[in-house]
Amino acid sequence: MRKFATNLLAAGAVLVGAWSAGSAPADAADLGAVDEPIKLAILEWTGAHVTTHIAGHILQKMGYKVEYVTASNYGSATAVADGSIAASLEQWDNNLGEFYPKLIAEGKIEDIGDVGLAGREGWLYPVHMKEKCPGLPAWDAFKSCAQAFAAPETFPNGRLLSYPADWGTRSADLIAGEGLPYTAIPSGSEGAMVAELTSAAEAKTPLVMMFWAPHWSLAKVETEWLDMPREVQEAHSLVPPRIFKAAWPGMADKWPAAYEFLKNFQISNAVQEPIMGAVDNDGQDVVKVTGEWVENNESVWKPMVDKATM
Repeated sequence: MRKFATNLLAAGAVLVGAWSAGSAPADAADLGAVDEPIKLAILEWTGAHVTTHIAGHILQKMGYKVEYVTASNYGSATAVADGSIAASLEQWDNNLGEFYPKLIAEGKIEDIGDVGLAGREGWLYPVHMKEKCPGLPAWDAFKSCAQAFAAPETFPNGRLLSYPADWGTRSADLIAGEGLPYTAIPSGSEGAMVAELTSAAEAKTPLVMMFWAPHWSLAKVETEWLDMPREVQEAHSLVPPRIFKAAWPGMADKWPAAYEFLKNFQISNAVQEPIMGAVDNDGQDVVKVTGEWVENNESVWKPMVDKATM
């Protein structure tokens, strides 16, 4: 079994990190089957691509071969369970269906911990709206400030920009269920929602909208979430989700150091959102931009590797 070690090479006054599998302390974790690629699931949304490629780049620096396998959220469950995919690194517990919970309960998939993202869905507004409604983000202040959010077509009700019509009617249902003095207006698309958010922030025009995080636009526009009561969130399926990592149980024996690293691996919204923007908004290649992040942020991820291998 090969082992992972860190050697520091001095170049003048600069220390350069170099990763080696050749000489390691006796207690370093085994790399395991380095000649066999670790296959990681590439799921259907950009955030999952970012998370997975960052982890993959780091695994490569540790000495592993990595392959990426495109899979649906549900289809990846059976693949992780039978070992044809080693890990799926961004599972949202509000979008699991019946497959992941069943296979985890049966011990065929291992939950290896939260990935670090703060997932959220709810209503938010650009921060300039606090000037028009000083009590924000309090729920009672929001209810009493409806006219500050009004538009000509909704006055005296406030206007709430909702998801596109084919995404469902949760905002309209919440307004009706809670008796709020607002009118939900469906947006045309995700792109239209982002465009309106950007425009409202620049022009300081009224806006409150249904949205989700992580999302790249939240790295560009300063926003704040409405402090919606827990019972309202629960009644309308807006409770913040848990975002976790799932692994094939055999990974711990086959690639011990990789398994330990992935257990330790964390990524934050602050890291993910700008990279999502570079991919979705600026057209950059996800492999290239995540590789650049890894090269430029060794101080962030190296402790995760050290914890796994020393």
